[in-house]
Amino acid sequence: MKRRVLIALLFVAVVAVLSGCGAMDPASNPIDPTNSWIDRYFVNPMSFLLDWFAVQFGNSYGLSLAAVTLLVRLVILPLTLKQYKSSKAMQSLQPELKKLKDKYKDDPKKQQEETMKLFQQNNVNPMAGCFPVLVQMPVLIALYNAIMRNPNIREHSFLWLELGKADPFFILPILAAITTFLQQKMMSSQMNAQMQMMLFIFPVLIFVMSLQFASALSLYWVYGNLFTIIQSYFIYVRPQSKEKLEIAAPAPKKKK
Repeated sequence: MKRRVLIALLFVAVVAVLSGCGAMDPASNPIDPTNSWIDRYFVNPMSFLLDWFAVQFGNSYGLSLAAVTLLVRLVILPLTLKQYKSSKAMQSLQPELKKLKDKYKDDPKKQQEETMKLFQQNNVNPMAGCFPVLVQMPVLIALYNAIMRNPNIREHSFLWLELGKADPFFILPILAAITTFLQQKMMSSQMNAQMQMMLFIFPVLIFVMSLQFASALSLYWVYGNLFTIIQSYFIYVRPQSKEKLEIAAPAPKKKK
C-alpha cells in the first residue's frame, strides 16, 4: 500500500511540475540545448526523436508518439520484469513476514531489521515496483516540454486532435481513464485488498488531468497503457491461466 501511495504522490508531483511549465509561453521559451542541462539532456533529444520518427511516418506526429512510446517502454522492460519477479517473491515471503510481525510485534526496530534481512537473503527489493515509474518521470517532463516548445508538434493535427491542446470532445481523457483501469485490473492479482481502491482512484486522476493537458501527452499515456495491457497479458494473465489449467488437469492414469 505504501508503495502505491508513493507512486501516486510522485505522479502528482510531476503534474505540479508540468502545470508550472504550462504557465510559461512556449513561443518565448524555444528549446535551447545551451540554455540548461534539462534542455540539453532531456528535452532536445526527445524533440529530435519526435521529429525524426514523424519524418519516417509521413510527417505524422501522432504515429511518431506511438513509436517513441514503444521505444521508452522497451527500454524500461527489464525493470518491469524485475518488478514482476520481486512481486512474486514478495508473495511467497508473506508467511515468513507474518511470522516476523507476530514474533517482534513489541519491537518494531527489530522487526524492521529482520524483515530487511529476509529481503536480502531472498534478493527481494521492496521498492522495485517504483523503478519503472521513476524512469518515466523525466520522460513525461521532457515530452511535455518537447510538445509545447516545438511548434511543429504543438501546432500539428492528428485525427480530431490538435496535439498542443486538450481534447475538446473529451474522447482522449475517457480513453486514458479506461485503458488505465484495464491495465490496473490486469495487474490486480498482485494487489492486496487495501490496494484494490487504486483501481478506481488512479483512472479518475488520469481522467481529470487529461482534461487539462496537451492531447499529445494524453495520447502518450493511452499508447503506454495499451502496451502495458499487452505486456501484462504475457507477464501476469497467461502464466496464471497455465497454472490453473495444470492444477485442474487430472493426473494421468497409470498403466496396469
